Amino acid sequence: MVELGEQSEHYIVPRLKKVIDGEDQGGVSKAVNWQGGGGFRYLNLAPSLLKKDAWGNWIINKEYNGEMMAEAMCKHMGFTYAPSQTQFWNHGYSTETDYIYVTTGSLAYDQLKRISEEVGSERTLLICCKAFMTDGVEFANLTLQKIPRAILNKCEWDHDDYSFTLNVLPEEPAEQETVEQATTSAEEE
Repeated sequence: MVELGEQSEHYIVPRLKKVIDGEDQGGVSKAVNWQGGGGFRYLNLAPSLLKKDAWGNWIINKEYNGEMMAEAMCKHMGFTYAPSQTQFWNHGYSTETDYIYVTTGSLAYDQLKRISEEVGSERTLLICCKAFMTDGVEFANLTLQKIPRAILNKCEWDHDDYSFTLNVLPEEPAEQETVEQATTSAEEE
């Protein structure tokens, strides 16, 4: 189920709780003799990470604090959010040797050099920042991307169909899948 608006909190969530508890015998519940059970997840949509300022320029939404932004950037860039307690530049990872650092600051050459040295030659780091100055020097273990351009490049523009796949629920146990497949096969016959 996907809903926006207060009706979710006031009408839909209480009704779903009654259906799960077996207390709601209206609609489909009555038609299929539903006795209760199951569950649901209630998620709130976060505010947009980016918004336009008064001049039409894309900026980071002020509703995001540093932690929220780092977590959102990890998600957008395909990294698992897992901030290190000992490495300021480690906000998450995509593999055992590939990490991400998110900052709204501008990084000078000396800062990048220090980070590159700490990351070392056996690891790589994606840095998402407001701006960077490399003095023409490339760091083999660093990939630099500017925010908000890094996010804007991942957006699809000028589409009239915004269908998407949402994979946030855990997979069902194998036993239940077998029962569902058997039920589907029986229904098809």
